[in-house]
Amino acid sequence: MKGHDLAWQLPLRLTAGTYVLDSGLHKRDPDEETAKYLHGFASGAYPFLDAVEPVTFAKSLATAEMLIGAALVVPLVPARLAGLGLLGFGAGLLGLYARTPGMRRPGTVFPTQDGIALAKDSWLVAIGAALALGDRR
Repeated sequence: MKGHDLAWQLPLRLTAGTYVLDSGLHKRDPDEETAKYLHGFASGAYPFLDAVEPVTFAKSLATAEMLIGAALVVPLVPARLAGLGLLGFGAGLLGLYARTPGMRRPGTVFPTQDGIALAKDSWLVAIGAALALGDRR
């Protein structure tokens, strides 16, 4: 990674990467109740996930988060690749925000009190896009 690229990429990669990695580490060994909650929330927005067992879903989600988080914090992984992973993950979270009833104020894209946590995940999409589009290699 070139000095200029490192200067603007490192804060983005470390901020998003440690957040996503930590999230995955906390989900890697879910209890049944947590797995059912995560699965129910996700399958409400993405019905094809109904076919996946809750614990399998939660462990797969944890693995994906850990891989994306690690790719972001390890500077040897090209920014474009790490950014695309984060962009896809963040887009999935924004899909939850868009498809889950009660997350947005009626007729707007703006969050309700319950939707603020998911709406804030838009920064993951922005960081992923910046890394994917800004890499000069």
